[in-house]
Amino acid sequence: MVTCKNIYENKNIEVIEERGDVKVLEYKKDLSVNAATAMAAYFASEMNIRKRQVLIELKGNAYTISSGAMQWTSGAVTMAADVKGLGDLFGKALSSKVTKESAIKPKYQGNGLLMLEPTYKHILLEEVSDWGGIVLDDGLFLACESRVQQKVVARTNLSSAMLGKEGLFNLCLRGQGVAVLESPVPRAELIEFVLENDEVRIDGNYAIAWSDTLDFRVEKSSKSLIGSAVSGEGLVNVYRGTGRMLMAPIQ
Repeated sequence: MVTCKNIYENKNIEVIEERGDVKVLEYKKDLSVNAATAMAAYFASEMNIRKRQVLIELKGNAYTISSGAMQWTSGAVTMAADVKGLGDLFGKALSSKVTKESAIKPKYQGNGLLMLEPTYKHILLEEVSDWGGIVLDDGLFLACESRVQQKVVARTNLSSAMLGKEGLFNLCLRGQGVAVLESPVPRAELIEFVLENDEVRIDGNYAIAWSDTLDFRVEKSSKSLIGSAVSGEGLVNVYRGTGRMLMAPIQ
């Protein structure tokens, strides 16, 4: 039996969000500073630049995490490669080349605690079933319940890859379970669009996640070349259909 102290009762640690077995811990202050770094650490904390960690309470279930993301485990927790055979290994290796995600993501299962490495990024907890299927921007994936299906999806046309600066392939999560994502901005700054047979046009690579039911293309900002030239926008990313989308207006 393992008793873990100085986490839940630590006054410098606050649980800022939780969903299911996952808790997001935030350190109010960086206590491991010296006289030379104290001023910078103070103002960083005041500007919401704080260390955050994800704590997963395993209760007989399993979570798949990004390679190298584990800091420590306690209790009866085992790790295995989330690979179902040689064919699955080849497929994951190929998908890692096109999505920039790690080829083999370790799976932790059992009964105990799983703590992920600290990060200064902001953590999002999403229920995958609320999206139907959620397509992620490169580098957004941190962890998910192992029952969530991970698939590689391709763009519907080459123009979105060549001109949209989003890449030709992205990781898509489907099924039911919690997904843990690393966002460049906090939830409070994210803009969420809910589309019902409509479209959203964005001038730049600001969308970080969207439903796989949305059709992403790159189009001229105006139907005419003159109109595009006058607007000063040129080409814009267009998300069309029915679904949801998260946009980071500041990166």
